[in-house]
Amino acid sequence: MVRVPYSWLKEYCDPGVEPDQLAERLAMTGTEVERVVAVGPPSPEGFVVGRVLSAEPHPNADRLRVCQLDTGDGERTVVCGAPNVAAGQTVAIALPGATMPGGQQIGEAKLRGVRSAGMICSASELGLGESPEGILVLEDDGLRPGMPVDEVLPLSEPVLELEVTPNRVDCFGVYGVAREVHAVTAAPLAQEAWLEDAVAAGDGEVGDYASVTVEVPELCPRFTARVFTDVTIGPSPTWLQARLAAAGQRPINNVVDITNYVMLLTAQPLHAFDLDRVPDGALTIRTAAEGEKMTTLDGLERTFDAETVLVCDRDGASGIAGIMGGQVSEVSEETTRVLLEVANWSGTNILRTSRLMVELCGAKLVPGTIDVAAEAPAMPTIRLRGERVEGLLGMAIEQADQKAYLERLGFAAVESGGDLEVTVPPDRHFDVTREVDLIEEVARVHGLDENLPSTLPAVAGRVGGLSREQRLRRRAEDVMRDLGFDEVVGWSFTDPGEPARLRIPAEDPRANGVVLSNPLSEDQSVMRTTLLGSLLDITQRNQAHAAARTTLFESGRVYLPSGSMGRNVKDDLTNRPVGGLGGDFPGERSAPSRELHRIACLTAGSPLPSWRGGEEPDGFFALKGVLEALAGQIGAELSFEAVAEPFLHPGRAASVVVAGVPVGWIGELHPLVCREWDIDAAVGFEVDLAPVVAHATAGEERFEDVTAFPAVNQDIAVVLPAEVTAERLRSVVLTAGGELLRSAEVFDLYEGEQVGAGRKSIALRLEFRAPDRTLTDEEVAERRSAIESALAEIGGSLRG
Repeated sequence: MVRVPYSWLKEYCDPGVEPDQLAERLAMTGTEVERVVAVGPPSPEGFVVGRVLSAEPHPNADRLRVCQLDTGDGERTVVCGAPNVAAGQTVAIALPGATMPGGQQIGEAKLRGVRSAGMICSASELGLGESPEGILVLEDDGLRPGMPVDEVLPLSEPVLELEVTPNRVDCFGVYGVAREVHAVTAAPLAQEAWLEDAVAAGDGEVGDYASVTVEVPELCPRFTARVFTDVTIGPSPTWLQARLAAAGQRPINNVVDITNYVMLLTAQPLHAFDLDRVPDGALTIRTAAEGEKMTTLDGLERTFDAETVLVCDRDGASGIAGIMGGQVSEVSEETTRVLLEVANWSGTNILRTSRLMVELCGAKLVPGTIDVAAEAPAMPTIRLRGERVEGLLGMAIEQADQKAYLERLGFAAVESGGDLEVTVPPDRHFDVTREVDLIEEVARVHGLDENLPSTLPAVAGRVGGLSREQRLRRRAEDVMRDLGFDEVVGWSFTDPGEPARLRIPAEDPRANGVVLSNPLSEDQSVMRTTLLGSLLDITQRNQAHAAARTTLFESGRVYLPSGSMGRNVKDDLTNRPVGGLGGDFPGERSAPSRELHRIACLTAGSPLPSWRGGEEPDGFFALKGVLEALAGQIGAELSFEAVAEPFLHPGRAASVVVAGVPVGWIGELHPLVCREWDIDAAVGFEVDLAPVVAHATAGEERFEDVTAFPAVNQDIAVVLPAEVTAERLRSVVLTAGGELLRSAEVFDLYEGEQVGAGRKSIALRLEFRAPDRTLTDEEVAERRSAIESALAEIGGSLRG
């Protein structure tokens, strides 16, 4: 989430519209605005500048003072409890009728017998960030009593909250967003603030104070640093604290606030070292030794692997490159010399920081800059063909407009006949790599919503419709909803630690998800290999919000590494390559994974009333009935075989089989997995839909006349070895019963002394029927005899 205070944005590009209107325009051109919020009071009305004329002790309270204030409309009395209030101060006053950020309305009241008409405000009470204990004292820079406070400080500051995708790193900073606003509105864009440098006034040269060695230039192409002396640590000015607070940063002190301010402006992190705590001022950029440790600024001791890049001094690690500094060189109240570094591949924003450091900290900039840089790669040039733009968008855009749009976005464009030679700026290096990316930039700035014509696709006389697989997939989803399950949509991205939480071993293909090259965050950096994780996440979230019971299902895709079919998946029908743009541009992107569409469900929570009386939680057999009902509605026949899955309870798990091929799992979740998600117990299944649909008969139904001839129903009990499954028994009975045996359903299981150790009794209900006659006792006896003979092959016999 990127928070952009509107007043800060307008310093660089003022679109001349209200924040909500700009948010709509940005959303329609590809920059999602989550919402527009107001920081501080809901309205600036009633907040004025005042001057403290006197501050006398309260006659009836030791900790209160009775203040006389000039608020421009005469004098008024305000009772104040702040320890720092004093005569002569310029302050912010909330007059009676003003509404505070929390909704409290200020009125007149008697405090210990003295009438108070208003409130002297602190910075935190105005929503301007945390401040030292006491009221906010304004710098008396020509301020007059009675003038609105919002002419001095940003009250009711509109803030745009942007959901910036990882490919648009240029929009992680205020200036980058301003450039985007400039592109989509054509409003003027101010010059970059960092082009103006501070005046060097310190003694000597920067090399006299510090040095930098980069041992891994391939990982740190550029590391720049400057030195400041005579630094005075203190609180930042109110305007800076207010701006940081509106942008979501907590003010700390002037040096740290400056680095955060410039980071928010430029989207490039900085770090300030206490130079006196860096031995000899020497820094080395290297990779960590395996298991190397360091305590970071948040007080946590962290352990690194050999791929982590560290900023080190002579004694060891002092910062994680580009992420967080270490306590060993932290800026404190005693700091007087600062080493400022910018190492995110560009040192341009160090100029802006240098000016602020000199202005706000009383520091002296030592002449020179340490700049250790590898050879910069050439900026790529892409040819944008005019005919390709028109062919892909279905509309003509003038070349001059294409050039203007791209230049407003920071690209350099040179005309070449009817085409453009476009140079990609560094901050779009990973985002814009192809001609089609440039066309997208042109189209969105031109306006997809109001300018791009709506046309139906050319289908050459064909009529659209759903494929058989799509129809049956939708039928399966409808069945789950009809059975009382709530459909959810989980993220396709997941935490790389999810397989370990599911107890999936490292050698299992499901433990090695496809890693994203540009993830939203570390906990969404790999593609999911199972739907179970997202169902568990959603179940946990609902139970944390007091949901007593959850019955969820999801129909979605999982992604297995290329070349891996995945466990329980053996049918090519379930697999399809994953492309970047669904095959719109063949050959332009590889297929790093195989994509499978699955349906899964999970139930957890309070038990339901049982037909046996009382209540019982959902178990294996309840979910097995759900899965069989789903399969029955699409005409697929399932069977089940015992299987061990790492995330399922031992002995309460099965493989789901279609036509002899395993296509999924069903079972109760392992208690250790439930514990990882703070769930007492859960049961679920997950099945690949493609092979189920491929062997389904739905859409190919055959009808037969309803026969008037009666069925012969018989119950049998079969004693057999305990290891023989009910599914195996049922298959043997159906085969031996022949065409006259229409069904064989299991309805009871017995294990005990009467059948002996290592054996069990399974009861089946048999239905014999002929379509053209009433069966005779002899015909039924013949089939039953055949069944009895077949049972001997699996060690079974009829129980007397």
